[in-house]
Amino acid sequence: MTASRELIDISRPLAADTACWPGDVPFAFRLGWTIAAGASVNVGSIQMSVHSATHCDAPFHFDDAGATIDRVPLDVFIGPAWVADVREAPRWRDRIAGLDFSKTPRVLFRTGGWLDTSRFPESIPVMEPELPEWLAVRGVRLIGVDLPSVDRLDSKTLDNHHALGRGSITIVEGLWLENVPGGRYELIAAPLKLTGADGSPLRAVLRPD
Repeated sequence: MTASRELIDISRPLAADTACWPGDVPFAFRLGWTIAAGASVNVGSIQMSVHSATHCDAPFHFDDAGATIDRVPLDVFIGPAWVADVREAPRWRDRIAGLDFSKTPRVLFRTGGWLDTSRFPESIPVMEPELPEWLAVRGVRLIGVDLPSVDRLDSKTLDNHHALGRGSITIVEGLWLENVPGGRYELIAAPLKLTGADGSPLRAVLRPD
């Protein structure tokens, strides 16, 4: 990667072979109208879970009293962000302890734990239980992972989701961070304005700082 200001796409594709959570609604796109069939335009429709591929979780996803995605402030999804490489790290905090979050209150964790978007992983690495509070104390507003979840896939209590929620930290999941070096970037990843929804797909991009 050069020092240019070009955008780096860190979104996973939404396609027929995009893996979704077992039992959730898979992504599907179909054309209802087609020029080939005599229509004046091609018009498509989609069906999918809002937690497919690259997406954000609204607090309502794990808390009935939490904000829906249309009520989450947009500015949290846009601004300076750290990319931290935590591959093979026993504690993620060890890889970010020296970072200054005062003017960069977002951190994206590259774990390398989901390298094939067409296959849902059997297990994933997760952050240590004390990390959400540590991040909240330092003013972090958003975290992102290159994984389907911030909790273990078999978790029923979603401890990390709730801990991040208590710290008012927005959760982004399903990023694609392969070949993105650690460092400081500008994140641009606005959700759709889905009224009453528990999350939204994102088109997430980074701009080198």
